[in-house]
Amino acid sequence: MSNDTPSNSSMRATSRRAVLRGGAAAAGLAAFPMIGRTQGNTLRIGVVSPRSGPLALFGESDGWVLDQVRKQVAGGVDVGGKRWNLEFIDKDTTSNPVRAASVARELINADKVDFVLSTSTPETVNPVADACEAAGVPALSTTSPWEAFYFGRGAKPGEPSPFKWSYHFCFGVGSFARLYADQWSKVATNKKVGMLLPADADGNAIRRSLIPALQKAGFTVFDAGPYQNGLADFSAQIAAFRKEEIEIFNTFPFPPDFAVFWRQAAQRGLARQVKVVQTAKAGLFAAEMEALGQLGHGIHSGAYWHRSFPFSSPATGMTNAQLADGYEKASGKVANVQIGATASLFDAALAAVRASSNPGDRAALAASIARLKTPTAVGDIDFTTGPVPNCATTGLVGVQWLRGANGKFSVNIVSNADHPKVALTGQMTPYKLA
Repeated sequence: MSNDTPSNSSMRATSRRAVLRGGAAAAGLAAFPMIGRTQGNTLRIGVVSPRSGPLALFGESDGWVLDQVRKQVAGGVDVGGKRWNLEFIDKDTTSNPVRAASVARELINADKVDFVLSTSTPETVNPVADACEAAGVPALSTTSPWEAFYFGRGAKPGEPSPFKWSYHFCFGVGSFARLYADQWSKVATNKKVGMLLPADADGNAIRRSLIPALQKAGFTVFDAGPYQNGLADFSAQIAAFRKEEIEIFNTFPFPPDFAVFWRQAAQRGLARQVKVVQTAKAGLFAAEMEALGQLGHGIHSGAYWHRSFPFSSPATGMTNAQLADGYEKASGKVANVQIGATASLFDAALAAVRASSNPGDRAALAASIARLKTPTAVGDIDFTTGPVPNCATTGLVGVQWLRGANGKFSVNIVSNADHPKVALTGQMTPYKLA
């Protein structure tokens, strides 16, 4: 992260202040309904994602996906007998939460957008959602566990939602619990799990909910304790994992941090001890595996999209296989997991626009999101069934990276317990360092 990234305590304080501001804004709007700033029949939509910085792999394909959406809706969309033109304005967060909040406010105040979309990790979606709550602008996001979005921004279990304008759909901690219990059963281990979790919204959500779920499923879990993103020396955590005889390793780090950790794990003998190397947030992109070389062969992960998903993307007019093929042809790079997730964000956003009684009315558009049920590139989403207000869930599949003789990596789906509509494409094998 860059040097101006706030501490986690200050981020939480900022989030709480934004929630309070959002609540006040929502209260005022309840008494005085607000019509958006839309001019004529043009809807301005902001798009926020990390295109640079340590989370840049998540945003690498976003520009290409947005181009496909722009082509698909170039003539506008019909809503209630009227033709609406859509104008997309995209911004880079540089992987910095402070920058994410700043560009969201810029979109709202300077670019006069009517709707804000964001994707990829709590470091992006949470500050963007807080800015939109404070301003009374509809927001929709994905690719962050829904618990990190909902509870990480101040909502309390069992209490009414403090959010009126921000909505999110994604997998949750329960998805990881179902997936891991199934995926890890496919390899013989001592069922001792070592967790490496950062001191951030993802790490806090996983620590609070996933560890108890794994213990209930029969695993012995050792938590190495929170660490700061960007840590350069993991020798203490590696020594602890070795002492605890860990055979299943699970982590939720920034991608660059995992590369640092796993190289050190190989040097210190941990990579030969473990039989499952289960990554999340990291370990999703071929570029990461290629940088690790032979150390990447056999790494396991949970994926929210794969080219073989049996769904289509209405916003791009493509099947998932066509999305993957199109991106690879255009970029010369291997299709990545975020392609379908970003496509699904536009799928849901356009469905909400089309279902709204008047997309230029902010309250009407927010209400349309709240009742949204629609197909997307990652599967069907339904905001009317929870698990909590403002959130809808999607599924995860277990995948394993394999390095070919040419040094290139491919990824197989090896577990579908959390997403049974998706077929397996390979068999899970233990991680084994050559």
